[in-house]
Amino acid sequence: MARFDLTVLAIPAYIGAMGAEYVWLSRHPAPEGTPRAGDYELSDTIASLTMGLGSLVAPHVAKRVLDPLTPGVGRWGKALIGTAVAAGVATTAADIVRRRTAYGRLPAAGVVSETSRYGSSAPPPALTANPTMTGVTAVAAVGATALAAATTWAAQTRGKRLFALGRRDLGTGWAASLLALFGWDFIYYWNHRLSHESRWLWAVHVVHHSSEHYNLSTALRQPVAEGVTWTVPYGVLALAGVRPKLIENARALNLIYQFWIHTEVVRSSRWLEKVLNTPSHHRVHHGSNRRYLDRNHGSILIIWDRLFGTFEPETERAVYGLTRNINTVNPVRIATHEWRDIARDIARAGNWADRFGFLLRGPGWAYARRA
Repeated sequence: MARFDLTVLAIPAYIGAMGAEYVWLSRHPAPEGTPRAGDYELSDTIASLTMGLGSLVAPHVAKRVLDPLTPGVGRWGKALIGTAVAAGVATTAADIVRRRTAYGRLPAAGVVSETSRYGSSAPPPALTANPTMTGVTAVAAVGATALAAATTWAAQTRGKRLFALGRRDLGTGWAASLLALFGWDFIYYWNHRLSHESRWLWAVHVVHHSSEHYNLSTALRQPVAEGVTWTVPYGVLALAGVRPKLIENARALNLIYQFWIHTEVVRSSRWLEKVLNTPSHHRVHHGSNRRYLDRNHGSILIIWDRLFGTFEPETERAVYGLTRNINTVNPVRIATHEWRDIARDIARAGNWADRFGFLLRGPGWAYARRA
C-alpha cells in the first residue's frame, strides 16, 4: 500500500493559511510609505512556491542521478573516484609547476615559507593567479571528492539499512513515536546549526534565507540539493529501534510545524516562548542583523538553543535576507548562486587547504579569505 507524505497532504492547509495571512495583512496595512517585510510581493511569492515544488521533485531526481554515482553501489562509482584522483593529481602537478615558475625552484626543507616571506595577504602573483585549466581540474577534484563522500555517507546511513543492522524494534506505539519526533528535533538542531557553519551545507540551506520578505510563503522556499550534503544522519534513530516509517513521519511533522513560524502577524506566543520555537524566535533566525546571525536553529523546540548557547531573543526588528543579497527571483539562480561562488573560489585558490576550506569552512571565513 502506498504511503503518503504528510507534507504533501498538508499543501491545502498551507495555501489556506497563506490566503488567511494575506487577507489579514490587507486589512491591517502598514502606514503609507512604510515598507513591511511581511507583505506578499507576487514575484517573490512565486519564487518561493517554485522552490517548494522543486523540493518535492528533487529527491526523486537526485535518486536517479546520484545512485549510479555512489561508490560501492552504482555502476559509475569507480569512475567518480577515478575522476577525483586524476583531477587531484593534475592540479597538484600544476601547483608544482606554478611554484617553480614563481621561485625558479622548489623551496628546500627548512627554507622560509611562502606566507612568512611574502605575508599571507600578498603571496607572489604566480601562486594565486590560477590558469583556467588548473582551476577546472581543482573544481573537478574537490567536487568529485565531495560528491563521492556525500553519496557514500547517504547510502551507508539510510534508515532502512541501519534499522536492519540494529537489534531493537520499538514498534509503532506512542513511546517510539515520541522518540522519533524529539530525536529528529535534536538531530535537526545540529544539522541546521552546521548548515550555517559549513559552506558546503550553507550552499544548500541558503535558498531558504534568500528572500527579503518574511511571510508564510517563505516557509515553502525549500532547498533542492539536500542529496549532496554530509549531515548527522537521522538514520541513527533506527539503530535505537525506531522504524523508518516513524522517522519519516517525524520529518514531516517537524516541517509542518515550522510552516507557521514564518510570519510577522504573530508577534508573541507568551509562555510558549520558553520551550517552543515560535515566530518571534524564528524571525531572529532569518534576520541578517549582526546580533541575529547564526541564532535560534531549533525546529519544534527552542530548548536546544538555550542549552547549547545559540539562543537570541527578539529585541529589534529583523532585517531579512542575506548579508549580501542576490537581488533575484530566478529560481535557478536562487538554487545555484552559492555553488557557483564556491566553484569560483576553489578555481582561484592556490593551495589545497584553501580549496577545501572554501567548501568546508564557514561562509564568513570564505568571504574574508576571498577578500
